[in-house]
Amino acid sequence: MPEFTADPARRTRYRNFTFRIRWEGREVAGFSNVSALRRTTEVVEHREDAEKAMTGTSPGRSSYEAITLERGITHDPEFEKWAAHASRAAVRKDLLVDVHDEAGQKVLTYQVFRCWVSECQALPELDASGNAVAIERIRLENEGWERRKAAAEPSEPVI
Repeated sequence: MPEFTADPARRTRYRNFTFRIRWEGREVAGFSNVSALRRTTEVVEHREDAEKAMTGTSPGRSSYEAITLERGITHDPEFEKWAAHASRAAVRKDLLVDVHDEAGQKVLTYQVFRCWVSECQALPELDASGNAVAIERIRLENEGWERRKAAAEPSEPVI
């Protein structure tokens, strides 16, 4: 297991994440839940040797699953505005997804390329007699992602 440079004694994983989304140089939203960033690459089989009937494999086309973001409903209209224009080609955005640890420090940043809103749930079905939080959800199609190298390891809180 690789050692941490800020606190070499740390062996635990980060937990209690919060996520912040940035685009066009500014933070636009905080989210409590972000689905996995997942890439799948097709496996292409081909013949290695016609005489021995051996097969080999090569990587094929890669695809990226849509990303779902969830948060409690807020007064921030940015994502609803973006979703309202989803049918236009010019609405694709590169996003930065910042992952914050339990102390609120940024621990990771991922850049997600050419995102557009394929689904937006602004107000869920609610039961007025219940105690649930109103959650808004958006689904972002994308053309790939990569981990940014600029996010430095945070300092560990003193216990």
